Parts: sequence; structure tokens; C-alpha cells
Amino acid sequence: MAHLLIVDDEQSICWGFAKLARKMGHTAATAASAEEGLKAAGEQKPDAIVLDVRLPGMSGLEAMPRFREQGDDVPIIIITAHGELPVAVEAVRGGAFDYLVKPFDLAVAERCINRALARASDAGQNAAPIVEVPTDADEMVGASPAMREVFKRIALVAASDACVHLRGESGTGKELAARAIHRYSRRSAGPFVAINVASLSPTLAESELFGHARGAFTGADQARKGLLEQADGGTIFLDEVADIPAPIQVKLLRVLEHREILPVGANHSVQSDFRIVSATHQNLPELVARGAFRHDLYFRLITFEIQIPPLRDRREDIAPLAEHFLSLLAAKNGGAGPSISPSAMDELMRRPWYGNVRELRNAVEHAVVLARSGAIMPEHLPHPLAAALVFGGPREDALEEVVRRWAQSQLKDSPDADDLYARFLEWVEPPLLRAVVEAHHGQCATAARRLGMHRTTLRKKLDQYGGGG
Repeated sequence: MAHLLIVDDEQSICWGFAKLARKMGHTAATAASAEEGLKAAGEQKPDAIVLDVRLPGMSGLEAMPRFREQGDDVPIIIITAHGELPVAVEAVRGGAFDYLVKPFDLAVAERCINRALARASDAGQNAAPIVEVPTDADEMVGASPAMREVFKRIALVAASDACVHLRGESGTGKELAARAIHRYSRRSAGPFVAINVASLSPTLAESELFGHARGAFTGADQARKGLLEQADGGTIFLDEVADIPAPIQVKLLRVLEHREILPVGANHSVQSDFRIVSATHQNLPELVARGAFRHDLYFRLITFEIQIPPLRDRREDIAPLAEHFLSLLAAKNGGAGPSISPSAMDELMRRPWYGNVRELRNAVEHAVVLARSGAIMPEHLPHPLAAALVFGGPREDALEEVVRRWAQSQLKDSPDADDLYARFLEWVEPPLLRAVVEAHHGQCATAARRLGMHRTTLRKKLDQYGGGG
């Protein structure tokens, strides 16, 4: 049986954790402040501590080293309602065993406590040293549970040298995540080298990555360090890693395994100590299954994976991101800049953002140019980006967005109309029927089977819409 100390100024949190501890067969003490918690820890040494970040008086982060002085590196589980990346990083760097963001599931908390108690003897041994965290205009912004999980995973992996793979759609902020991993790592004083693999010339990709010796090929008048060697002591970010040509995949695998780089045309390899972060919007496991990407390189890169969610799946982040971009633009332009009107913010919240954070940033900058010093209104925003432009083809969620907007406009313009469904069918059926009939070369019977309707019904509808048009 273990003893837990719960420190939180919310009585319901203390009650819930104490009840959970008893259910698990342990004892528990509670405290409403860090000062009370330190006193309780002195009276009875806890086997694990659950500690809130924001407390009256001394904060949880400030109290962590004090608890460690009393408790021989007792495992500390940090909990907070504010899941910003710097908080997560500071907690992990301060030696926190784990990091929970409110609201959290009790089952998750129970697993966390079990892990903490199981590792109580060696908790904190792998904590990275605390260093000053620099500010960055390109900081990651997010308040949603999904982004809090991203922040937590960045904080946990930053202190290690493990290869990290970032997965997410274009424009979600994968490079920002890579820069954050570098910034909060022990390599932060070293270089951060970002490479978009898709932008490399196929004929020069090997030379760009690995460097070349003098005379290695026509035009190689001098030896040149490759990007992998330039990243020595720092982090290299391989964006669009799925586009690495097959011959280079073999050579890159050897570099990752031995940290030895053989420049093109050279007889001797050079050493380079770097941490690799990769990213792609493509499905790497599918490429591996098709033989388009080496499975051994895949497993070497995917030591630790972080999924960056699309903006449409974390709408809580739209408003803070828009305000963040406004602040950056105001600082860049040396003035206060316009504000976002409630109607414009409502429009931002409604849009699907298929271009993700990048599209939102561009939309805010576009609006700032038009609004000048006044408030940003909906008419200052650019036309929303179509899903087909981003994903290379139509998507069901794009169609859903179009239908929703059509219905809203009809309800607004014709509030008394009672034939909305019939008018909708008149709008969507003709192009659908025409496309299927054309695909089957005018064969109505075959087209009707594909549509799941009787051929007589199809013919009637084609006649009704004037041949399907």
C-alpha cells in the first residue's frame, strides 16, 4: 500500500484523487496549497505526488524542487487546466513524472499513478536540466485538448535524442513542432537545418544532403559540406520525407545507424552528430506496404510519432490563433493594427480551413491589408480555400460544407419557403445523374444499377431535368 499526496486548490480534484487512491488500495492526504503540501510531505513521506500548477502562493512548478528535497526524488504528476507548451516543457524539465491536462479521464489518472508508483525508485533520473526557454514569434498556439496532447508529447520527447516523426496535413504546423522540439532540447544551442525533400532536385539531392568532394562531378570546383554535416550538434528537419528517392533512402539509413556521412566522390566518411525530425502529410505505412518506402528506414524514423491534428478538428484554437497572428502583424508593422469584429470571428469559426493554420494566417494577413486600421469585417476575408485545391480532389467534408452554406443562404433569403428539399434535389441530382450516365457511355440500364435505382426512374428524372442537365 502506497501513500499519495494530492495538492490542488480545487476541492473536487482533491476529493476525486483521494477517492481514486482509496479505490486502488492506497492512502491519500490532500492540501490546498504548495505550502500545506510541503508541510504534509514532511509529516508523512508520500510515494507519489499529484501537484497542480496554479496554486495560491507558491506555484506547483516552484514547489517541485522543494518536494524533491524532502522526498528523495518522489515521482510528481503535474496537473493543470492550462496546457501551453512552455508549461509542459518546464514541468518535464523540472523532473515531472507525467503531465495531465484538465479535464482528464479517471482511468488515465489511474494508469498514470500506477506507473509512477512502479517507477518510484528511479523517478527523475532522466530529467533534463532546466534551461531558459527563449521566446519565438513562431510559437505554437493552441488551447484545445488535441493540441495540449501535442504539447505534452513535444515536452516528453524534447529531452531525448530519439528520432521524431510528425504526421499531419499540409499547413498544420509540422515545422513549428520540429522547431519547438529543437528549441526545448539539449541541442538548442546547435543549428536547426530544415530541408523540404520534395524541393530538392533529383539529380542534386544526394549532393545537397551528403555533400561532395572537389571534382566529384562537373562543376564541383570545391568541396562542399552537405546539409547533414551542417546539422552537426543540432537538429535536422526532413519535411516531406516520403519523397526521398529510393537510392538515397539506403544511404540515409546508414547515416542514421552509424552517424557517418560519405560525401559524393569522397574516399573517407565524416562524422556528424545530429538529431533527426521528419514529417510528411502522406501515409508512410501505406507507402511501405507498396514498396515505395523502405521498411527499415521507416522503423528508424518512427521512434516517436506525433500527430498534428487539422484545424477543423480543433476549432477552439481558431480564435487564439487569429489573435496571435494579429499580434505578430501589429508588431511587424509597428502599430496596434485592426481588431477582429464578432461577425468576422464567427465567419472564421465557420470555415472548414482545409489549408489549416497556414490558410488561417494568410486569411488574417489578407484581412489586415483591406481593413487597414479599422475592424476586420467578414467582407475583408478572402474566399475560403476549396478542399480540391488542397487535397488534389473533392472530399465528402468539402461537399458537406457547400451543402450547409447553401441551406443557410436559402433559409435566410426565403424564410417562408416550404420546398427546400425539392429545390435541393433540383440542384444536386442533375450533375450526379449526368456524370454517371456519361461514365457509362449513355447506357441507362448500367448507370441505373450503379446509382441503385430502376432504369425507368432514371429515364424519368433525365427527362424531368432535360436530359440530365
